[in-house]
Amino acid sequence: MRKIGILIIFAFCFISCKQKMPAHPTFYFWRTDYQNKKAETNCLHQFKSKSLYVRIMDVDFNPDLQQAVPVSPIKFSDPLPKNIDIIPVVYLVNNVFNQIDSQQVIILANRVAKFVEAKVKQAGKPYFTELQIDCDWTKTTKNQYFDFLKILQANPLLKNKTLSVTLRLHQVKNVVSSGIPPVKKAMLMCYNMGNLRKYGDQNSILNQHELDVYLKDYLESYPLKLDVALPIFEWAVVFRKQKYAGISKRINKAILLDKKLFKQQENSNLYQLLFDYPKAGLKQGDVIRWEETSTESLLATSSFLSRYLKPEERNLVFYHLDTDLLKHFTNEDFQKVIANF
Repeated sequence: MRKIGILIIFAFCFISCKQKMPAHPTFYFWRTDYQNKKAETNCLHQFKSKSLYVRIMDVDFNPDLQQAVPVSPIKFSDPLPKNIDIIPVVYLVNNVFNQIDSQQVIILANRVAKFVEAKVKQAGKPYFTELQIDCDWTKTTKNQYFDFLKILQANPLLKNKTLSVTLRLHQVKNVVSSGIPPVKKAMLMCYNMGNLRKYGDQNSILNQHELDVYLKDYLESYPLKLDVALPIFEWAVVFRKQKYAGISKRINKAILLDKKLFKQQENSNLYQLLFDYPKAGLKQGDVIRWEETSTESLLATSSFLSRYLKPEERNLVFYHLDTDLLKHFTNEDFQKVIANF
């Protein structure tokens, strides 16, 4: 009996170890000008990253032209490093699919394929193997969006290439109404999961309660292969008279800690402005909620995901590659998060 017990334990350990699949770490690049910055390139090399997810453009509906148009396309001041493949990403504003008809969907798909092909060449890359479409589709846009994906995948420029999509938490839980995109894999976006516009001292970037509600009972059964995206960003959320007023790019943590300008509300991440601050377009009495991503929250999120994701080889993508953001994390911090997968 003892030998049988040992064999059972050994078999269980073997199966468990066998199920541990590698995660390939890399980043999103989300700025509008790619420059080969030393700290960022060194980080990719340190991670032994083989690819970089690069935002090519946004696509929004132009009411004057009555068609979808590119917004803020990227330019490449420098080519991507030779040993890094590009995975182009196109962000589509969801409302586009409420504004265009089926013929315009075909036109849009063809234009996206051509635009991406040209930008990849500008990046110094002769080819790409995957195109990612980023869209927070809803029940009302699902059919048009899914048609767009089918047409895009059939485009000759995407022959033998993988088409992937981004996937929000609500689309995992509400899979019946949201539908399953007609692609082979998706990127699970594990950030921006709280209510950004709600006044209070919560953190809308990462929220463990939201993970439990939207993923715990649904993630393992989701039918597509899943990569994972985690945040490393921070931002200043502005409230005026307790109503959401936007995100300020002019405010950072150092400015908030200036007691001549701001008063921190006790035991919270809320800071009230004491005087008008025209430089940032803020008025006396405005409240800033400072949201950031900690190593502890990343570890908790990655640990949660490792319990419920199907064991498979996947990309682990941090949003986003930026010198200032990288300063908040050590290589050891990143490696601990990666190891959880």
